[in-house]
Amino acid sequence: QVRLQESGGGLVQAGASLRLSCQVSGLNRNVRARGWFRQRPPKERELLAAISWLGDATYYPDSLQDRFTISRDDVKGTVDLQMNNLEPDDTATYYCAAGLFIESVRAGRPEYWGQGTQVTVLS
Repeated sequence: QVRLQESGGGLVQAGASLRLSCQVSGLNRNVRARGWFRQRPPKERELLAAISWLGDATYYPDSLQDRFTISRDDVKGTVDLQMNNLEPDDTATYYCAAGLFIESVRAGRPEYWGQGTQVTVLS
């Protein structure tokens, strides 16, 4: 059974940092790319970061201004998102994702999604 379980969300003050983690299990070994997305209603889900199989390629949208960093540990089966200098506008539900290729994750079409974890940033 495929499972992507996010953790690390919560309530923080503006300027704080949070580290989200996603425990991945049950995936076919060909599903190699990972990513993090978020959704701020009523907006559509948006890509925050994507990482390739070996971690040698990463992608971030320009709008993040280097505040977020994605990393993976395939021994532990985790993919993390370090978020720094959080702003109230970062309040959202954050989702972990897995895809066959980093291109599919970047395109917003990963094969698998987690259930999401809520992050709330107070001003």
